[in-house]
Amino acid sequence: MCGIAGYMIPREAPAMPALLRRMAGVIRHRGPDATGIHTAPGIGLAHARLSVVDVEGGAQPMSLADGSVWISFNGEIFNHVELRESLRQRGRVFQTRSDTEVILHLYDLFGPDCVDHLNGDFAFALWDARRGRLMLARDRMGVRPLYYTEACEGLYFGSEIKALFEVPGIDPEPDPLALDQIFTFWFPLAPHTPFKDILELPPGHMLLAEGGTSRVRCYWQPSFPDASEVEPGLEEGTVKEELRSLLTDAVRIRLRADDPCGAYLSGGLDSSLVSAIAAGLSPQPLKTFSVTFDDAEFDEAGPQQIVADTLRTDHHALRCTAGEIGSLFPDVIRHVEQPLMRTGPVPLFTLAGHVRENGVKAVLTGEGADEVFAGYDIFKEAKLRRFVGRQPASRRRPLLYQRLYPYLPRLNRQSPAYLSAFFAATPRPDDPIYSHQPRFRVTAGAKLFFSRELSDDIGGYSALDDLRGRLPADFSRWHELHQAQYLEMTGLLPGYILSAQGDRVSMAHGIEGRYPFLDHRLVEFAARIPPSMKLKGLREKHILREVAGDLLPASIRDRPKQPYRAPDGAAFIGGGVPAYVPELLSEATLRKAGLFDPAAVGRLFRKLSSGSAPSARDSMALTGILSTQLWHEKFPRPARDENDTHPRGVAAS
Repeated sequence: MCGIAGYMIPREAPAMPALLRRMAGVIRHRGPDATGIHTAPGIGLAHARLSVVDVEGGAQPMSLADGSVWISFNGEIFNHVELRESLRQRGRVFQTRSDTEVILHLYDLFGPDCVDHLNGDFAFALWDARRGRLMLARDRMGVRPLYYTEACEGLYFGSEIKALFEVPGIDPEPDPLALDQIFTFWFPLAPHTPFKDILELPPGHMLLAEGGTSRVRCYWQPSFPDASEVEPGLEEGTVKEELRSLLTDAVRIRLRADDPCGAYLSGGLDSSLVSAIAAGLSPQPLKTFSVTFDDAEFDEAGPQQIVADTLRTDHHALRCTAGEIGSLFPDVIRHVEQPLMRTGPVPLFTLAGHVRENGVKAVLTGEGADEVFAGYDIFKEAKLRRFVGRQPASRRRPLLYQRLYPYLPRLNRQSPAYLSAFFAATPRPDDPIYSHQPRFRVTAGAKLFFSRELSDDIGGYSALDDLRGRLPADFSRWHELHQAQYLEMTGLLPGYILSAQGDRVSMAHGIEGRYPFLDHRLVEFAARIPPSMKLKGLREKHILREVAGDLLPASIRDRPKQPYRAPDGAAFIGGGVPAYVPELLSEATLRKAGLFDPAAVGRLFRKLSSGSAPSARDSMALTGILSTQLWHEKFPRPARDENDTHPRGVAAS
């Protein structure tokens, strides 16, 4: 796994090797093993390498033997062995064992359609010198990031946004609409980023630039059959057998590396199942890694140890305290490059550092299973809300809400009447985003702290209407569970889980995450599985639990879903308040940033500092405000002369 960066500028413009080195240097944490650049008229490619496959021969940027096609590639192509053999049968000659060279030959044969052949997590920039074409591409599910901007008479791109800010004339400037999206969904809607004019290439998309123009096109997205076609013809035994075969192969090819891979072990079904399969395929004891907490509400050390003992893994557990979360939060904001509504990325940031210290460069994880197999409580919740709503006068049906969140004791102590009123306070069931409205409503409560200036900049914009307008044309024909899955698979998964909790915190320490459940073959197969095999009654991931069968102890296989969470408000209040917190929340600092109402923020902080246990809504608001203030501080907009209305040129770099 690596970091990439570069530019496409007019052919007559001078090459900028110094700029390329700066762009690669600022993301060197992604690839600490080597750095390389390539320049030619109109193009510059940079690469920071983390050597996982073909350590000796995989240096980048890499080209075909004749120099006609160049690439800077971030990621892994897990089926590169099979692709290489197929290409050799077509007469192709290889100089390396690397998966990077496979992409070059595929492009030479198939052009931009080469992405259809790739099974992997990738983001790459490919320069076709014969056609004068730059191709940027990103993997189907959005595991690897890629950002770009068209400014300063050129197109600039990088694995992280901070690489773009090395270009003179490209500066951080907050995008009010993206901030509104983050305070609604936890993430900006691609191609939006928190910065004006900086764009994210969406998952499953490519950008082609040639002849002075550029266009972005989608080559893949999740899809589901019409609701009338999902149930007939599939037997559970057949589905279970094929699913187990697909998952085993997804794990097998993700164990390919020059050095042994490890695995993250949360103690839940998903990571435990991946670890069990990986342990059975690994010739040596599998190294597993987990994070634990002092607070029993978040800690899963017990189940983690049960799985480690059962699989006989070489297990490493790292305890993370609320104080450590508070102290490391600024570093994490610098890496994720956007405000956060939760502190969950911080423990995973520390865990990645622990993995690196133990000599492991790549880890398998269970991410994606909840989205693909309907594991989240939000899916059960939407099903229950519809069930209760069909008989609103019923007194028994609302009692089922108490079964939704066993790990949230404060919520479960509420009366059925309260729970019924809380979950019913959503739009009509035919709203296409009905399933996610409660989550959006809770998050959006933090927007009450926006300053008048920010609210005025946002104006009448509706993030929810924006989301509705982006849904596929056939969305309304899908089963309601599939609709909810699509929202999760294309929203929170790439926008937050694979980004803030995934790539950005793991690559901060040069650690590559690998996600068997996001193998596109498995994702496409799971889309055809009947909803009743995923969410059977209120039993989430039913078919996946059946696949686990004899691979895991019953206590793990049948364990209710406990989503990964970390202390939020507790990290910023109490006896060990980090020094930056009162400074960032001071009236002067808040007024200078201009994003939040100082009086409202002051009342919130005093309330949370009073000693009473903070509510989830208040904790989220505090986390969002603090992270935004930190983000504003880490990426300041440079002061400009009032008469300076033109961006600085890039030739001097």
